[in-house]
Amino acid sequence: MRASLVAALPRPLWYVYLARCADDTLYCGIARDVAARIAAHDAGKGARYTRGRGPLRVLATRRCRAHGLALRLELAVKALGRAEKLELALDPAGLARLARKVRRAQLRQATLRKVGSSVDRRRADSSPP
Repeated sequence: MRASLVAALPRPLWYVYLARCADDTLYCGIARDVAARIAAHDAGKGARYTRGRGPLRVLATRRCRAHGLALRLELAVKALGRAEKLELALDPAGLARLARKVRRAQLRQATLRKVGSSVDRRRADSSPP
């Protein structure tokens, strides 16, 4: 019964955020509570990169259902150039499109792992003793 209670609890949401530092650089991170995380950055308690670069201003946020997806989306945003990040900040749908792209890539990888493991099992079953 305990396992069913734990499974029924809502999972906390994660957010990916894009912020502009006071020195006009861009910072991307993830948090469950973006306002609290920005306050931590501004207080010098956040990421090392943002220390001394505050105050930060949030340009865009995207809600993610899972921590892993938020991490993948953060990595995808960090891989973009400055101009592309600014485009994401100006067009809220841009971050949603990037999130869908990351999610599709994640699903493809999961499918390939699943297919690969079933192929490996068939090979093992058919190999001579």
